[in-house]
Amino acid sequence: MAKSVYQYIRDQWKQPDTSYQDPQQQRMIQWRREKNFLRLDRPLRLDRARSLGYKAKQGYVMVRGRVRRGSLRKRTLKAGRKPSKHGITKITMAKNTQRMAEERASRHYPNLEVLNSYWVGADGRFHYYEIIMVDAHHPVIKSDPKINWICEPKQKRRVLRGKTSAGRRGRGLRKKGKGAEKVRPSIRAKKSLGK
Repeated sequence: MAKSVYQYIRDQWKQPDTSYQDPQQQRMIQWRREKNFLRLDRPLRLDRARSLGYKAKQGYVMVRGRVRRGSLRKRTLKAGRKPSKHGITKITMAKNTQRMAEERASRHYPNLEVLNSYWVGADGRFHYYEIIMVDAHHPVIKSDPKINWICEPKQKRRVLRGKTSAGRRGRGLRKKGKGAEKVRPSIRAKKSLGK
């Protein structure tokens, strides 16, 4: 069976070019100079964007955002403690960087809702993500039966409540059955119930 264009794009991203003139490396240099949460004309990874719900039509907006790499940045304590008790290094946030990028993008574009996002690169300082955003008030979106669910009031600010794919992964909702008894409705809710 013949491969589609999307499969060729997917294969190219699975085995990236590692030569000196790698186009991805040139992109990183350019992206570092550009402002954060930049609106794009089209997605870089068309196969990934399409699989996550992107359509090349009015009402859909692509945004590229970056988030710092590594663990939390915490300030040094000035009071007396031994160094091992400072609690500065090796402290990781409960949220993943993809979810952080989505939340920051939603604050940057308050009239748009986040549909999904995917990874497009990383350098020494940042992770880069392309975020698919939808204008819930656009007439084209309202009249499309495949996406007009995002216009409902309960979907407002969905990214801040962990409703996207990255948010659900961070909340542990990818797991079902044995070993996942304490993740629903949320980990905090189960702790407060004392279970």
